[in-house]
Amino acid sequence: QVQLVESGGGSVQAGGSLRLSCAAAGNTYSSGCMAWFRQPPGQEREAVAAIDKDGTTTYADSVKGRFTISKDNAKNTLSLQMNSLKPEDTAMYYCAAGIFLTRSTLKARCSGFSGMNYWGKGTLVTISS
Repeated sequence: QVQLVESGGGSVQAGGSLRLSCAAAGNTYSSGCMAWFRQPPGQEREAVAAIDKDGTTTYADSVKGRFTISKDNAKNTLSLQMNSLKPEDTAMYYCAAGIFLTRSTLKARCSGFSGMNYWGKGTLVTISS
C-alpha cells in the first residue's frame, strides 16, 4: 500500500510562487511514476506534470516553463515548484503514483499521465488577480 500526503498549498497573488510537496510511504516510490494533477473549481481533473524513476519529466502545455517537478528518492518526497502563477492555476492539486510492470509501459504511461494507482487527498492552491 502506498500513502501520499500533499502539503504546501495556499493563497498567493498572480505572478507569485508556491512549492508543493508530496510525502510518499511505500515501496513503489522509487520504482514507478510520480505525478501531479489538479482539478480547478467546477472542472475535471487534469494532468500537470510527471516524473518517472529515471528522472524523465513531462509537463502539460499550460505549465511548461513555469512549473518544475522533482523528486528526492532519499526523502521519498515529490515536489512541484510553481512560478509565475496565474489565476487559472487555481485548483486542488493532487499527488499520484503509478506502478508499471515493464519499462516500456512505465515510459508510455508516465509520459501520458495514465495508469496511476495511488492518489493523495489534495492541497488547495488559490491564485488571486
